[in-house]
Amino acid sequence: MSTESLEPPSRDGSLARAIEAIPLVDHHVHGALAEDVSRREFEELITESNRPVPGWMTQFDSQVGFAVLRHCAPVLGLDPHPDPETYLARRTELGTEEVNRRLLAAAGIGHLLVETGYLGERILGPGRMSAVTGRPADEVVRLEAVAERVVADGTDAVGFAARFEAALWQRSRTARGLKTIVAYRHGLDFDPRPPTPNEVTAAAGRWLRTVERTGTVRVDDPVLLRHLIWQGIERGLPLQFHIGYGDPDVDLHRSDPLLLRGLIELAEPRAVPLLLLHCYPFHRNAGYLAQVYPNVYFDVGLGVSYTGARSVAVVAESLELAPFAKILFSSDAWGPAELHHLGALLWRRAMTRVLSGFVADGEWTESQAVRVATMVGAQNARRVYGLGEAE
Repeated sequence: MSTESLEPPSRDGSLARAIEAIPLVDHHVHGALAEDVSRREFEELITESNRPVPGWMTQFDSQVGFAVLRHCAPVLGLDPHPDPETYLARRTELGTEEVNRRLLAAAGIGHLLVETGYLGERILGPGRMSAVTGRPADEVVRLEAVAERVVADGTDAVGFAARFEAALWQRSRTARGLKTIVAYRHGLDFDPRPPTPNEVTAAAGRWLRTVERTGTVRVDDPVLLRHLIWQGIERGLPLQFHIGYGDPDVDLHRSDPLLLRGLIELAEPRAVPLLLLHCYPFHRNAGYLAQVYPNVYFDVGLGVSYTGARSVAVVAESLELAPFAKILFSSDAWGPAELHHLGALLWRRAMTRVLSGFVADGEWTESQAVRVATMVGAQNARRVYGLGEAE
């Protein structure tokens, strides 16, 4: 990996080299693209908008777009800052398989935890991500996807709860964690208490009637979503929550993690780690929750990639309140391997700049800075998910 983009302020660059050498644990990531894409498709994959890109603009004119041209172009054999046409022509020339190989290798990831619940047919699964990177890759199972498979395979309302519980245990036998997208399907302002069996049966009946009427299998009933979450907590694996920034399917003002306080407190006796993902623009709120509740952890995830040259500020803010043992690294990259690469590179650059400033000001020693970067980048995830030592 090149360290040219880190621009360390330290005299000999030793902190930058130490951070560059961390085999990061990407504790929440999706697969890279399995097939080539057109320019239109590529641009739609480097934004969280689910609308077509207007003809009068390009998504390359954004922080993430500029970051692709600055930091990914050299990995593909181009000078930094090419125009989008040159970059995409080179991408097409190499082909997706080679682009994936180069960009994923350059990310320097030591272990991937791959969430498989969204459009899995378009991206590489954990096994193929491991093959491309040469690094271990384990699965994170999405609760809503398991419930929707149960309904698609056939159940009645009375039998839904038992079928879901059995399916969840079967699907997560080798998984390292679970995830919920309740923020997308309802919002985080839900009743935090576990629903009663009768409530679950009634809600399952409503859902099945909706499926029969519309032909769409999508769980969004708040009672059922609560049930899935509590079953996930009872399963005992670390449970990830989408928080904050995402596509327009999420109602942003209802995805503030402070809305989860009731659930966090009710779940605390189970000692199941609750991991708040991405969190932008609520990352300071997430840091507060991670400080005051022992079962809460957080990251700034895709907020780093999408803020590009401003990602240093986001990472700095993530280090304000939370104990450093409660902060993790993730990219949340889905699709273009550019996002996997940027997630790691921009995080390393931001940590180097922020921590170098602390050292230069005499607030931290360099050894403290290296230790914290290693905790956040790898060790915390290895502890939370039981991954053991790096290979």
